[in-house]
Amino acid sequence: MYSKQFEIRWSDLDANRHLANSAYINFMSHTRMGFLMENGFGQKQLAQHNIGPVVFTEHVYYYKEIFAGKPVTVSLELDAISNNGMYFEFLHNMYDSKGNHCASCEMMGAWINLETRKLTALPQELMEGMLQMTKTKNFKTITKEDTRRFGKLPQNISPEELMGL
Repeated sequence: MYSKQFEIRWSDLDANRHLANSAYINFMSHTRMGFLMENGFGQKQLAQHNIGPVVFTEHVYYYKEIFAGKPVTVSLELDAISNNGMYFEFLHNMYDSKGNHCASCEMMGAWINLETRKLTALPQELMEGMLQMTKTKNFKTITKEDTRRFGKLPQNISPEELMGL
């Protein structure tokens, strides 16, 4: 299983002197990007394919406070992927220095073509790298429909309504 260790900095704390919500997200994102860069998804490779990752959702579950002074470890596992690699889900777990499970995060994302700004399948050579990831015990294949399972869709408003807000 892939993991990264982080020192808790003063700037990672919130007004309650524990790890801020944004720090959890940043540590998990840094862990994802660390894995990707170390496994053939660096800036050079992504530029060659003109693709980049996008986040659809991040659901964080907080179990135990984290304070400054001791490092935390964030793990990464592949929870789901579509047949063509376009859609993926990662599971992160965060542990304190004693091994206490402090938080977890379910993240769903996709790959976007940076020229067309449309979602795109993952090139085969990169797909092979993704499939080498440690998988969760509930690993599954997902579809486009799974990306809408929470029932949230955009609700546009008119410019006039926007001015009245």
